[in-house]
Amino acid sequence: MSRNVCITAVDGQTGFVIAELLVTNPDFSKKVDSVTGLSLHPTASKCKELAKMGVKIVPHKPGKERDMVKTLKETGCDTLCLIPPTHKEKYDITVELVEAAKKANVENVCFISSAGCDLADPQKQPRLREFIELETLVLSAKGDAEISLGNSPVVIRAGFYAENLLLYAPQAQKEGILPLPIGPTHKFAPIALGDVAQVAAHVLSGKGQHGFDDKHRGQLMVLTGPMLAAGNELATAASQALSVDMNFENISEAEAKKVLHSQSHSDDSEKQYLLEYYSLVREGKTNYICTTAFVNVTGSHPMEPTDFFKVYAEEFLPEHPKKRQKMDGK
Repeated sequence: MSRNVCITAVDGQTGFVIAELLVTNPDFSKKVDSVTGLSLHPTASKCKELAKMGVKIVPHKPGKERDMVKTLKETGCDTLCLIPPTHKEKYDITVELVEAAKKANVENVCFISSAGCDLADPQKQPRLREFIELETLVLSAKGDAEISLGNSPVVIRAGFYAENLLLYAPQAQKEGILPLPIGPTHKFAPIALGDVAQVAAHVLSGKGQHGFDDKHRGQLMVLTGPMLAAGNELATAASQALSVDMNFENISEAEAKKVLHSQSHSDDSEKQYLLEYYSLVREGKTNYICTTAFVNVTGSHPMEPTDFFKVYAEEFLPEHPKKRQKMDGK
């Protein structure tokens, strides 16, 4: 049984890491015949890097569903890893991809959604709530026997990426603080991007009689990190990992907007998504962990916050004075 995977938004972090795993990790590459990457920015550095690894990069040109159907057919994919792209028209582009996948007779679909979308208020957190509508669109194919896409679906609701904390590395280095607009008491459980990619790679390479492995097919998997943490507990984990004094500062949403504007190169829609997730934390709607799916799929334990901070120690640790002077050319 062949397995030809097409991954959308491979110029983004999630798509890149999943594609990289599928072609470089023998546990997955031996089960996959080909990997194609769709990208709105096919000349991006991540796309060039993936191309060197053997991923076929195909330009993603949204706007005409008929053309999108043709593009998917030309990739020869039987499996689609659908990641909504970083774009102001993310919703419309993703809807077009789902409809095109149906008409292109793609057999298996793994949709990367967002944890918390089911608790998001359409008025307060519209970007988060969009994921519920997109999940419904993907899963609705299950009720139509004439549509191949409904045969083997999986939805992965990925929690808050721990890597988003890197946005606050400048404050961590200079002031020893993690400034987050999450309130003083409520908690959340950041998950490492690599852990989400591991689960996706297992799903995409797994095979069963009806498409995906029967252990995965039809599953809605919610993924969070293993530690439920308030802001001060996250700072404590950073302090333990880095052997420095790190403190949490609860900042206002207005200040959070300024920080994201000055320190994040993400699309405005992604910044809005982050702000909405923070508001979900403040409302007490993220006080849970979901690691069962990760353990069942991978057989291992998701990365602890202390290990995350150790991996990115250079990003968070204060710069040595002599090193800073050298970098400043003094």
